[in-house]
Amino acid sequence: MAGEARDLKLKIDNVRKVFHTRSGEMVALNGVSLDIYENEFICVVGPSGCGKSTLLNIIAGLTDATSGAVYCNGKAVTGTGTDRGVVFQQYALFPWLTVKKNVMFALEMKGIKGKQAQELAMQYLAKVDLEKFADHYPKELSGGMKQRVAIARAYAADPEVLLMDEPFGALDAQTRTQLQSELLETWERDRKTCFFITHDVDEAIILSQRVVIMSARPGRIKDIIDIDIPYPRTQETKMTPRFLELKNRIWSQVYQEYLEVRK
Repeated sequence: MAGEARDLKLKIDNVRKVFHTRSGEMVALNGVSLDIYENEFICVVGPSGCGKSTLLNIIAGLTDATSGAVYCNGKAVTGTGTDRGVVFQQYALFPWLTVKKNVMFALEMKGIKGKQAQELAMQYLAKVDLEKFADHYPKELSGGMKQRVAIARAYAADPEVLLMDEPFGALDAQTRTQLQSELLETWERDRKTCFFITHDVDEAIILSQRVVIMSARPGRIKDIIDIDIPYPRTQETKMTPRFLELKNRIWSQVYQEYLEVRK
């Protein structure tokens, strides 16, 4: 299995999450356990409402589990921390700051200021091919460019774990494909541990080493599929027999859970 020879980075231990609503208790997650290893790229798929984003928010420390726990480097997660960086579908950029200053914000939160912060911000913008837009404001950028800034800012924070909640979901197909390729190149170079949520099975297979399939609510892990396609992966990879075999295997389970939601 991917990660056997590596150190354990994240441990999700029997996590349960219950929301109290006007119509009663709603169990979003029910006993989710998963070990994620250092430098591993995990993608999570499942029907809408299965608790994928809730699980990511618990790992990020943005919300608490009702029971169970998440550990990062062996320490219980009790809130947000610089060891975990988050990229959401919506870009969450500060509209009053330039592109460079949005990235510098993450550096300044780490105590890096002045000329050093400016130089480092430009280095991270170069990684996502946006150094020429450093002095632009978010409103002057396309959706794909905004997402690149959000990714650059997350990398500038230098987290050990990168948590990504459908970061390319709102983008057109061409931009999405381009950012997938850029993310893979960056991950292969920097080897962050990545926990990536998506509804797109193709995207999950192209990016990850393991795909976690979640059941319809209450969310549980239904299956974990090892993606044994070697890197680097390109769009041509999608035409290979092994890719299509894995896609059919994963999609059939996701669709089965989607039908459960419709009942």
